[in-house]
Amino acid sequence: MRQAVDLKAEPLIMPPMPASILIVDDDPHIRQLLAFALGKAGHATREAEDGEQALASVAAEPPDLVVLDINMPRMDGLEVCRRIRALGELPILFLSSRDDEIDRVLGIELGADDYVVKPFSPREVVARVGAILRRSAARPAAEANGAALARGRLILDTDGWRARWDGTDVPLTVTEFEILKVLAATPAKVFSRDAIIDRLHGPGFAITDRTVDSHVRNLRGKFAGVGGHDVIETRAGVGYQLGACSGGKE
Repeated sequence: MRQAVDLKAEPLIMPPMPASILIVDDDPHIRQLLAFALGKAGHATREAEDGEQALASVAAEPPDLVVLDINMPRMDGLEVCRRIRALGELPILFLSSRDDEIDRVLGIELGADDYVVKPFSPREVVARVGAILRRSAARPAAEANGAALARGRLILDTDGWRARWDGTDVPLTVTEFEILKVLAATPAKVFSRDAIIDRLHGPGFAITDRTVDSHVRNLRGKFAGVGGHDVIETRAGVGYQLGACSGGKE
């Protein structure tokens, strides 16, 4: 597991433009704390105290990112995420009170972009929000080496941020697409988990190997649903590599 860094000593890299952030938590003190920290970072925030308010807010005016608590009364964050995911790939940062929930949060059904475990540092939330937004903002940018990466039945349209398997679109979150793009850009290379983290967030970002593993499981599950059982290969003790992408079993 990668060692955590002192985020108080790390300069925060801001996204290119202020973003609209929806904060969803039934605790008004947490909403106030996050609204203050994100506001200082230049973002516009609005709040929802439960899942129904959150869904209504997203429907009325979709934000750029949702900070979403898992444990809420009536409709929990997992159900809110499912309903948001049914509408599109809006980036979501989960707030979790227990670390053992993370596999569920980042699992096949939900596909969250990142998570923070309570109690958290507001600076950590701001840093993770910024990282997700920078990846989202990079979607329209063309790749220097071409607009598509292809291997076997897999095609990644890096201009349009679309993944296709044998002609079928596979909806991916920002983080999932970024991980697959890293592997596809150098298919002969085996990437350690730390190397993948560095490519996504930059050196020294505090994130665990477990998060990468969860995203990889999520990717495998989505592609397996359309017949892509060999998209990502695990190299024991080393990391991950792009698979043959032929449709065969690993």
